[in-house]
Amino acid sequence: AGRTYPAVLNAANEIAVAAFLDKRIGFTDIADIVDKTMQEHEAYTPVELDEYLLADKWARERAKLLIEQA
Repeated sequence: AGRTYPAVLNAANEIAVAAFLDKRIGFTDIADIVDKTMQEHEAYTPVELDEYLLADKWARERAKLLIEQA
């Protein structure tokens, strides 16, 4: 139903919340990081678990980069 979007949403949110708790970004930046990560993701329908894990890894790396650029 949600293709790879749920994995990307969860991963980006985890990274953004961790950065907020470390005082590296503000509270409202969490939504911005998640939104930008979601918009840059090209969703697909995974067949194997590894494909979800790849989407998760991509989102974590992308969110970290967006936080560094903030």
